[in-house]
Amino acid sequence: MAAMVRRRRRRRQNLPVLRRSRVFRDLSNPLESLEEEEIFQRYRFTPANIYFIIDGIGERLQSDTARNRAIPPLIKVLLFLRYVATGAHLRLIGDSLNVSECSAGRAVKSVAKAIIDVFINLIQFPVDEMATKVKEGFRRIAGKSPRNLKMKMKLGLYRSFQIVDGFPKVIGCIDGTQIRILAPSVNEPDYVNRKGFHSLNVQMVCDPAFRVTSLCARWPGSCQDSRIFRNSHLCQQFENGLHDGILVGDSGYPLTRYLMTPYLTPSTQSEERFNTSLCRTRVLIEQTFGIIKRRFQALHVGFRVSPEQSVEYITACVILHNLGIERGDICVQQNCADIDVTACIQQYVQEPGRDRNDGIIKRATITQGFF
Repeated sequence: MAAMVRRRRRRRQNLPVLRRSRVFRDLSNPLESLEEEEIFQRYRFTPANIYFIIDGIGERLQSDTARNRAIPPLIKVLLFLRYVATGAHLRLIGDSLNVSECSAGRAVKSVAKAIIDVFINLIQFPVDEMATKVKEGFRRIAGKSPRNLKMKMKLGLYRSFQIVDGFPKVIGCIDGTQIRILAPSVNEPDYVNRKGFHSLNVQMVCDPAFRVTSLCARWPGSCQDSRIFRNSHLCQQFENGLHDGILVGDSGYPLTRYLMTPYLTPSTQSEERFNTSLCRTRVLIEQTFGIIKRRFQALHVGFRVSPEQSVEYITACVILHNLGIERGDICVQQNCADIDVTACIQQYVQEPGRDRNDGIIKRATITQGFF
C-alpha cells in the first residue's frame, strides 16, 4: 500500500517512477550442505524424517501459480521447522533461507495446516490392546525405588523407606501448561492468566513413552484446568464409560471415579503411599511439557500471532513431537524417583465440595487395596 502511494505521488509530480528490480534468491537445498547433527540442531529432525514429513504433506504445499521461482515444499517445511525450533521473528527465519518475511509467514501457516490435516491421527487416545500396554507401562513406573538408595540412606537423605507399588489402571497423566501469546483484540482480559501474562491454557494427556494422547489448546489462559477438562470430549468419553482406566492429575482437578487426585491432608501411611505413587506417576506429564518446549522453543517463547493461529501452531508442534518419538528422533529417559510430592499436592487450593462421592469411594478403594 505504501509503495502504491509513493508511485502515485511521483506521477502527480511528473517524476519518473522508480521500479525495484526483481531479485531471484537462491532456493537450493540447505540439507545438502550441512552435517546431520547440524541439521538436527537447526530443524529438530534428522534429514530422513524431514523428507518423511515432506513426502506426507508435499502435495498440499505446491504453489498454485504460473510464475517461476515458486518456493518449493522443502523450503516451506524447513521454514516452519526453523520457526518453531527457535521462536524467532519471521524476518530472521526468512533471511536464513533467502525468503522474504511475507513469504515466510505464508509458508509457515500453510505447513502448520498441512501437518494437522495429514498427521492428526498421531494424537490418539489409547484403546483396546494399546490401552493395556499403556496401563502396564504406568504400573511399572511408580514401583521403582529411588536411584542410589543405599548411598542416600547412608548420607541421611532417607531415614526410612518403603517400596511404593505402581499406581493401578492408569491410562494417562493430565495437566495444563500456559503458552504465551500476544494480547488479542477480542476478549483480551480472558487471556490473562494467574501469572499476569496473555496465554492459552493447553491441556494435554500423555502415556508412559511421553506421547501426547489427547490435546485441547483452544482455551484462554484464565480458564482453570478443571473447567477445560469438564468441557472436553475426553471427559464426555469417560462419563459415557468408553475407557476402562483412570487418569491421574494434581489437586487442580476434581476427584471423580475416572480421575484420581492426591489427598490434601493424608492421615495414614496408606494415604501417604497413595500420594507418593500418584505423584511419581503424574510427573510424566510435567516431563512431557519440558521435552516439547525444549525441542520447540516457540512454545516456550510464545507466539506473536492471533489465538486461532497459535492453536494451529501448538497442535502442529505436538503432532511433530509424537512423530519424533514414533520415528526415533527423540531420546528420553524416565526419571520420576526424586520429585517433590508436596508440590504436586499443594499446587492448587482445592475448592470445597468439588469432589464427587463416586471419586471419594474409588480413591478409598484403591488406597485400601493397593497401598
